[in-house]
Amino acid sequence: MRKIGLVTHELYFWHNTGEAAAFLPPGLTIQPDKHAENAETKRRLLNLLSVAGLSDSLTTITPRLATTEDLLTFHSEAYINRIREMSDANGGDAGELTPFGPGSYEIALMSLGGCLEAMDRMMEGHVDNAYCLVRPPGHHAEAEMGRGFCIFGNGVIAANHARNMHGMARVAIVDWDVHHGNSQQGAFYNDAGVLTISIHQDNFYPPLSGALDERGEGSGEGYNINVPLPPGSGDGAYRQAFEEVVLPALEAYKPEIIIVSSGFDGSAIDPLGRNMATSETYRYMTEALVTAAEKLCNGHLLCIHEGGYSTAYVPYCGLAVMEALSGVKTELVDPFLPIVGGMGGQECQPHQAALIASVTDSAPLLKK
Repeated sequence: MRKIGLVTHELYFWHNTGEAAAFLPPGLTIQPDKHAENAETKRRLLNLLSVAGLSDSLTTITPRLATTEDLLTFHSEAYINRIREMSDANGGDAGELTPFGPGSYEIALMSLGGCLEAMDRMMEGHVDNAYCLVRPPGHHAEAEMGRGFCIFGNGVIAANHARNMHGMARVAIVDWDVHHGNSQQGAFYNDAGVLTISIHQDNFYPPLSGALDERGEGSGEGYNINVPLPPGSGDGAYRQAFEEVVLPALEAYKPEIIIVSSGFDGSAIDPLGRNMATSETYRYMTEALVTAAEKLCNGHLLCIHEGGYSTAYVPYCGLAVMEALSGVKTELVDPFLPIVGGMGGQECQPHQAALIASVTDSAPLLKK
């Protein structure tokens, strides 16, 4: 059994994204509804950890507020000031599809600060690895604007923190959210010090982002790997992508820490994704990364919560990840698994295998 840190805070659930139809603001032709990125999936995940009896074995990590200096390792001062001013007024939109209400500037600072605090506690040996159940998410945020529900680049700034504060020369970010991890790709596209790997649905969000041929430039060439899975990819495709791309790339790169952008919107019943992962998919990927981290970087594995919009299914995917991180299998069984796991097409299909093989053939890190 490993000692696992869990970052959470009530204020994360108070980040207000307002009303929307999925993600579009209401109007004369769009009836108001609850915004897709709301607190419920995260609350229900936290509740399921308690119901499963896993909460008591986790080490709670209290988040701190990130500093302006933390933010400036990625974001511009003008952008930071703009978010703060809107938050102090009546909220607004951070850029593209990223609404927020009053006080969300401070909540976003706490979201980021929780990730940095978890990394510090891990590096000091208080925990073996950690899961940051934070909100708002971060893997779409860009230096000058928020995108896709993300205000600040949690994963990017955590990677910078690992390098600046803990002296790491090689950081790996593995993003399994169904949407492309454009934040980290953009931040480190010319930088060999951070290996970025994104497994996502092909050309979904952001549009025209995360293509196979986006491999990095300059000194970063070859250190950005995209696996743009075709819609409908299930457990078999994710496992094959891990076995043929993710794990060999990590083995070749030998990172000093692995950061995971942990989105659950690749699941079979997510409203904002069209892939077919199950809770066992996420368990497998987590177990594989735990093993890789123990072999390559003293077990240093930091998971940061990103997307996932099925209030019914996110909790079971999250529980599988937490069980895999801790090495503790609770008695609670995923009640959806017989249904979603039995859906046709869960095996890796020929066109999916061909896409994964093309990644292997084109990634310099994977050359024998």
